[in-house]
This record gives sequence, C-alpha cells and structure tokens, in this order.
Amino acid sequence: MNTSALELDFDATMMWVTLVDGRKLGVPLAYFPRLRAATPEQRQQYEFSGGGTGIHWDALDEDISVEGLLMGLGDRTRTNRMAA
Repeated sequence: MNTSALELDFDATMMWVTLVDGRKLGVPLAYFPRLRAATPEQRQQYEFSGGGTGIHWDALDEDISVEGLLMGLGDRTRTNRMAA
C-alpha cells in the first residue's frame, strides 16, 4: 500500500489529502494550529517532501507526515498539560 500524497486541497475547516492509491483523507485544520491560522494563500505554498510521504510549508515552519495523518496524529509540537 502506497501512502504517498498526490494532491492537497483545503476548504474553510478541512485539509484534504489525496493519496496515490486513490484514497482521500480529510483532516480538520483544528489539528494543526499554524495551518488554521494561515491565510488560504499561505496554505497553498506547500511542497511534498520525501516523494510525497510528507508535506512542508517553509513560511509556516510546518511539516506533516502522511503516515501521521493516517494514524490520526495532529500537531506534535503542542505541549500536553496534565492536571495535577
């Protein structure tokens, strides 16, 4: 199974990743605060890295792995706070 990204689109609340095997994955922008806060123009300034295994936004300092998206992982740079 090839989990490389082929295409990337956005709507007001979602990022849509089309994989080379034909699947289309919808991911809420809420999972990635930098993408949610970015303008539509900034979101379109991405490049696929690693032959499509990652998505990179240089101006936003954002890198997302397709494998992580498939596993349901959001922004891993956020710190998790635990209640005392």
